[in-house]
Amino acid sequence: MRVTQKGQVTIPLEVRRALGIHAGSEVQFQLDEQGARLVVDRDRAAREIAGVRGAGDVPLSTDEILALTRR
Repeated sequence: MRVTQKGQVTIPLEVRRALGIHAGSEVQFQLDEQGARLVVDRDRAAREIAGVRGAGDVPLSTDEILALTRR
């Protein structure tokens, strides 16, 4: 596998399929004594949802919300 000038590599299709990686997936590299490990961040969506939970606690009906967004 060759690294581009920008530091990019192409993850082989069979590896992407096995790990459930698709366009937009979050991945990280973790270093250890043996080298680097590619880790798929599967909990990102759950963390983002938890982060906004309760943010929309204004008691408005759907029609009232739509009216506000259409102004």
